[in-house]
Amino acid sequence: MNLNYKRLFPAVILTAILTATVFCSDARAESDIFPEPSVIQPNVSFWKKIYTEYSSNHGVLHDSRKLNIIYGVIELVDPDRYGGRKTNKNRIKKAKKKYKAILAKLMRRQAPVGPVEQQVAGLFGPDTKPAEFRAAMRNIRCQTGQKDRFRDGVIRSGAYLDEIKRIFRSKGLPVDLAYLPHVESSFNPKAYSKFGAAGMWQFTRSTGKHYMKVGYTIDERRDPIISSYAAAKLLRHNYRKLHNWPMALTAYNHGVNGMLRARRKKGSYERIFTQYRSRIFKFASRNFYSEFLAALEAAKNYRRYFGDLKLDTPVKSREVVLKGYVSLPQMARHLNLKMAELRQLNPALRHPVFRGQKYVPKGYHLKLPYRNDADWEILLAKFEDKFYKHYQKKKPHLHGPTGRYHRRNRQDPWCQTGGFDCGQQFKFPGDHLCQPELKNSAAG
Repeated sequence: MNLNYKRLFPAVILTAILTATVFCSDARAESDIFPEPSVIQPNVSFWKKIYTEYSSNHGVLHDSRKLNIIYGVIELVDPDRYGGRKTNKNRIKKAKKKYKAILAKLMRRQAPVGPVEQQVAGLFGPDTKPAEFRAAMRNIRCQTGQKDRFRDGVIRSGAYLDEIKRIFRSKGLPVDLAYLPHVESSFNPKAYSKFGAAGMWQFTRSTGKHYMKVGYTIDERRDPIISSYAAAKLLRHNYRKLHNWPMALTAYNHGVNGMLRARRKKGSYERIFTQYRSRIFKFASRNFYSEFLAALEAAKNYRRYFGDLKLDTPVKSREVVLKGYVSLPQMARHLNLKMAELRQLNPALRHPVFRGQKYVPKGYHLKLPYRNDADWEILLAKFEDKFYKHYQKKKPHLHGPTGRYHRRNRQDPWCQTGGFDCGQQFKFPGDHLCQPELKNSAAG
């Protein structure tokens, strides 16, 4: 075979140049994937302190719009102890009242007296206008510290982080997105919010149904790996709509349609952050990207903030595909398994399944404990007659309430008047075409 090297050589050079250009642009883009605009730097700094300096027994009093203004820190009690929430509510209310009084005094141009008033006045400077103090009085907010919870989240993340990074890499997404559960749930697969968001990625029921099975028997939002695949799909969808990660990540909290409206009104992320006002674009949405950047820094450099930690390791398991419906308590008895083990390995299965009220559906990928000396497929084949249930969908019949709903008898006015032939097929509202015993009308 004769090759024309004179013609081939320029093509090779051109290919090499294009390849180098792509790699250089990828390297440059990698450093700019998650930018930190100057307008959000005070917020990122604030959340870094919340994650690494203040524990959950600290309440940080601050300005909700200008997070670099921190008035003070109060002591909180465990909210789960008897009367704890009420105690904390009263302490926060008292602290807010104190700082509102100081701001009101400064608004009236009265000189600050004492170290606390002077400290508050120093946060604003001598040229602050009365209107700014009045706005600050409305914006006092208390944020509970998260250091201990964030530290626990770093430990828990060891069991999932490598696999989540692999998932995101396989979907062509930045692997640093794998740290987002630090913001959502502190990597707690059992997390459940007052708004109905569940699992490590905090999917709501409505959003979760677009990407996972969410029902009475199975709720895949609670499975860390399955929900990570779903999160990758959602984040990729957000990015394709919004074309940058500050907006795409904010959309994870605020919704992609909400961010599209914000972009139409304000354009850039920076203008959305500083100027956008909406009934639903509030503190959580406005700060979501800043929280992510702070969590990313704290988690990737956890030794700097928390010292050496022993991280959890992934739990080994064996996965089997069920050939029929299964009662989990029966399977546990035959295979000598503990229900607690099965519950830990299969967090997507709901309580009725473990109580034996619902079967695990056919085709489900069930995780079983990893044992070197056990071949689960052989064991399942041995006992499958004992715990596999097989069902055949029954055809609808015409007895009982269903039949009465679908069928008309010869005394029905429809049959006696109006030109219908008794015994003829009719379609009525329902799932099936009911077919009473047919009469041959042609035969009379």
